[in-house]
Amino acid sequence: MKIVFLSVGKSNEPYIKDGVDQFTKRIGHYYPIDWQLIAPAKTTDPAQMKKMEAQAILKVISSTDVLILLDETGKMLNSPGLAKWIQQKANQSVQRIVFLIGGAYGVAEEIKQRAQFTWSLSELVFPHMLVRLILAEQVYRACSILANEKYHHE
Repeated sequence: MKIVFLSVGKSNEPYIKDGVDQFTKRIGHYYPIDWQLIAPAKTTDPAQMKKMEAQAILKVISSTDVLILLDETGKMLNSPGLAKWIQQKANQSVQRIVFLIGGAYGVAEEIKQRAQFTWSLSELVFPHMLVRLILAEQVYRACSILANEKYHHE
């Protein structure tokens, strides 16, 4: 199974990039992993922006991908819950799990409908670059839980 982190937005600032790179490397010990950035749409109209970004997102995901949308309206999971969810997908022989961080105005309805799961990291709203870091850390934590390693303390 491969894990793909897909994010609409600009490249990471150096203080975020170092952390994202570190956790991405650690995840790579468990699963092949890839980051893909989609440039934000160049328009000031939020509806048009979401539509254009949806087209770009749909070009990089396949029909067999399991799409996880990160959105503050989604369901919250604790770290063991995320680990269990990832293990279930691995047991189902899913080829790719794609974690999607949408654009500044969220994602179009067609992307919400395409997602198999909508996950909320918190009731708080975070900058997109910080969400990338939190996502990478939480997926690494889930991997370490599945491997019975000491990173996660219960």
